[in-house]
Amino acid sequence: MRWWFTRQLYIQIAIAVLIGAALGLIFGEGASVLKPIGDIFIRLLQFLVVPLTFFCLIAGITKMEDMRSFRSVGGKIGLYFVTTGLIATLVGVVVAMLLGPGKGTIGLLDTSETVEQVEFNFITQVVEWFPTNIVQAMANTNMLQIIIAAIIIGVGLLALGDRATGLRKLANEGSDLMIKITESLMLFSPYGILALVANMTGTLGTDLLAEVGMFILSDYIALLVVVFIIYPLILKIFARKNAFGFYKKISPAMLVAASTTSSNATLPVSMNVANKNLGIPEKLYGFTLPLGATVNMDGMAVALGVISVFAFNLYGIEITFASIFQFVFLGLALSIGAAGVKGAGVVMSTVLLSTIGLPLTLVPILAAIWPIIDIGHTTTNITGDLVGTTVVASQMDMVDENIYQQTTQVESGNVERELEEVGK
Repeated sequence: MRWWFTRQLYIQIAIAVLIGAALGLIFGEGASVLKPIGDIFIRLLQFLVVPLTFFCLIAGITKMEDMRSFRSVGGKIGLYFVTTGLIATLVGVVVAMLLGPGKGTIGLLDTSETVEQVEFNFITQVVEWFPTNIVQAMANTNMLQIIIAAIIIGVGLLALGDRATGLRKLANEGSDLMIKITESLMLFSPYGILALVANMTGTLGTDLLAEVGMFILSDYIALLVVVFIIYPLILKIFARKNAFGFYKKISPAMLVAASTTSSNATLPVSMNVANKNLGIPEKLYGFTLPLGATVNMDGMAVALGVISVFAFNLYGIEITFASIFQFVFLGLALSIGAAGVKGAGVVMSTVLLSTIGLPLTLVPILAAIWPIIDIGHTTTNITGDLVGTTVVASQMDMVDENIYQQTTQVESGNVERELEEVGK
């Protein structure tokens, strides 16, 4: 038991997935006896959806400190975060639509919750996003209305500045509380995922497993497009930096991100890289990188775009222009609201499916494969943070070129030491 509890969470989840799959294959439908454990895990995820989204979105916005910061550095980095978030989600949607994961496999999932074909009216849908009663929106788990309300409140608190110190503290403490609860719930996740995977494997055929493989492929192709096409173009156009040299300089942070799959855990390494390898002053990266670890989740945005298309395909719902617009908006909003901790992707997937009106039958499948795809997500998130910081620093002429042109000072060989520091 001691060996088990000293393993990192992603190792526990990977082992749980393998055990769950084996139990499902051995016992078939008999593995459904474990389903109540998985159901409890899903219910706890649903419990987190509203407060986590509400508090984390507000806290992320208020971390810009004041309107003056927002208009200068905050305005530039905020524009970058929004733009790349939108692009990342759109890339995820387009790649998924081209590869079509889940297409032609209607009926593989248990749709005990009714999934109806919805006729989208663009104007009506946009009007419905705006809440008339925030309490009612929370009671009905109307996530789009909750997201809009959180954005309005966050901007209002930012505009009030020091006059709303107490409320801003409340929002940040609420965010910290929900993140802590999420982290605690993730300790239970291997057991919940084991039960869900056992039930899934025992009751579903190989057709769905093949579609899951196509989903993973779609996700990683979209991530590669963002990292090796979108980011290099941004660096070349707005910072006049060569992507190859830039990636070599930030490779320690990328490796730590891939190893820990946590944006917050990688933050100290990212800040060290920004200082010693990129020549960016602390007054800039000290603001943009912590903010990015909270609100800039391009990897998550890609995943949410792919998940949206995957879910619609599985349930045989037609993808319209209005639904694509909704996917992109949700990808941006939910990636901003996602915490930079392990397991946040599973929670945000729950929020996404709830928001677009689909049952949560897909959540156990996503939870099972999340450790695989989260390696790419976190690496993309961290890379995006450092790209944005470099772009803003270059635009404001704040890059120390003497340091930037030097050989990488935070060598990749020190990653093991960096990981030990993160572990402390």
